[in-house]
Amino acid sequence: MKEAWLKLQVRMRILLDDSGQDLIEYALVVALIAFAATVGMGNVAQGINDSFSKIASKLNSAIP
Repeated sequence: MKEAWLKLQVRMRILLDDSGQDLIEYALVVALIAFAATVGMGNVAQGINDSFSKIASKLNSAIP
């Protein structure tokens, strides 16, 4: 009887243990930030490319 009680206690501790949950949540947050940064960098890169294109066209028109 005592052995069955101990097994039940161990199973309950395993089921109630949520220490791994924090790690999964942090991993999901990091993945979301990485995805947002990747998408944002595409827009930033396009803006920088447009700016340099405008500068290049103005320089070419200014050269006689």
